[in-house]
Amino acid sequence: MKHRILLAEDEDNIRSMLKYNLQEEGFETVEAADGAITKQKLSEEHFDLLLLDLMMPKFSGLEVLDYINAENLHLPIIILSAKDNASDRIEGLRKGADDYVTKPFNLEELLLRIEKLINRKSSNQEVYSQTLSFGNNTINFESYEATTKHGLVSLTKTEVAILKLLYQRKNQVVSRKEILNSVYGFEVFPATRTIDNFIMSFRKYFEEDPKIPEFFISVRGIGYKFVAK
Repeated sequence: MKHRILLAEDEDNIRSMLKYNLQEEGFETVEAADGAITKQKLSEEHFDLLLLDLMMPKFSGLEVLDYINAENLHLPIIILSAKDNASDRIEGLRKGADDYVTKPFNLEELLLRIEKLINRKSSNQEVYSQTLSFGNNTINFESYEATTKHGLVSLTKTEVAILKLLYQRKNQVVSRKEILNSVYGFEVFPATRTIDNFIMSFRKYFEEDPKIPEFFISVRGIGYKFVAK
């Protein structure tokens, strides 16, 4: 069965070029020329990966990411954007994108990134306990929700991926670079702030006192470890 890719891009020449090459690589490719069509396609059809332009009419790429999170849709996402500053990258990744590719891009490299993400999705269909309990918290990896002292918290796809990694490596130090490479598949700039922001969010969700963390521990100059019995 062919993997299905939704190609959300408003520039006709880029969309046509990508569709041709994706089909040549054996992918079934569905086009969306604006954010409204993208949301409609996502609500009606199954896709194995989304290629998402940030600057689209009707709804921006970031607004599409908000919709994906609100609807709890789970699929790999690669942002394609001419915007190359750190704040745009961080915002896209925080909202759940798996990778961020700037225009103009190398086609062969993009195809490799697509293949790696789809393969990673297939290999990840294993082996995790569906829930994790620690302290007064319970995380449901399947529903992307956590029960905390604040009540029910909705988690993004990227937050769940990082939590799974830290859980799998509990009581071990995991470097920031290792977290990025494992979760995103490629090193993403700027590494330090991206991961630090996620850990700050976890402390707000799960720690009794975020300033004195019990579960998400910093290891200076290296990274973090998840400590739980």
